Amino acid sequence: MADLTHKAIQKACIYGAGAIGGWIGAGLAAAGTQVSVVARGATLQAIQSQGLRIRRGDQVTAYPVAASANPADLGVQDLLVIAVKAPALADIATQVAPLIGPHTLVLTAMNGVPWWFFQGFGGKFEGTRLKAVDPQGLIEAAFPSANLIGCVVHASCSVPEPGLVHQHFGNGLIIGELTGQPTARVLALLELLTGAGFNATLSPQIQKDIWYKLWGNMSVNPVSAITGATTDLIMGDELVLNFVSSVMFEAKEIGARIGIQIDQQPSDRHQITLKLGAFKTSMLQDVEAGRAVELDAIVAVVRELGQLTNTPTPFTDALLGLARLHARRHGLY
Repeated sequence: MADLTHKAIQKACIYGAGAIGGWIGAGLAAAGTQVSVVARGATLQAIQSQGLRIRRGDQVTAYPVAASANPADLGVQDLLVIAVKAPALADIATQVAPLIGPHTLVLTAMNGVPWWFFQGFGGKFEGTRLKAVDPQGLIEAAFPSANLIGCVVHASCSVPEPGLVHQHFGNGLIIGELTGQPTARVLALLELLTGAGFNATLSPQIQKDIWYKLWGNMSVNPVSAITGATTDLIMGDELVLNFVSSVMFEAKEIGARIGIQIDQQPSDRHQITLKLGAFKTSMLQDVEAGRAVELDAIVAVVRELGQLTNTPTPFTDALLGLARLHARRHGLY
């Protein structure tokens, strides 16, 4: 398998060299993979002049990587990591073709429910397109399903300045084929990521891991975006916490109806969140930075799944309405 990894995945491109994309790119570059990035503006200039930089503790390490705003400059890749915010994906879908060949692995390291969620899922919802995340089907058309590998990120990183990633905590990547099969290619990718220092694990159902992560952040993220509160303050307000739990109960029921059981209760997940302390969610960071918020992939899609499964979602609807109004008011949606 080591030989397969070496032969199959030599060139990797990061599309979206922000916090998570930069973190993955730096890890791959450190392991000797030929890394390139698609970036724009100040990020592109910083990477071209200083390399892709990552800070762990007090140490900053720079990796020279090829960087361009034009994917055609970089050519077909063995591995393409999509690590952009969901609102940017439709635009990117029109530009990725030069990076994808017949055997390119496309790893989607993004928040929320991806457009491909029901591809390879099986059952009555197999192949259902989620209009909240891919209303026209443009994203699905741009990324051949046969090339896709799912991914869930468990790491906290930020970008204090263009081209510099600060890794705070966490080092986890869960990957899996959309069908859950332990194919030779996903095992090769697992070996590559493990060798690059990531805590990488293989999932027998990547959609379940996506749903479980979403179950925790689909409520707390938008509440933090609206209020500006860190997670400790959200967890510390009884009325807000009850509201968060009500949203989670709705998502838990939706999961059960599509065949993804969550054995925990919201209170179990709250205990995990409490351990983060005064933590700023990614959505709050986006609001503070003036970036578009990922409401469609994190909240609107849950409402859509509620409609698909005939599950009432009054609390999710209220959260979406308030968060969407707040984001529109600030030009972030």
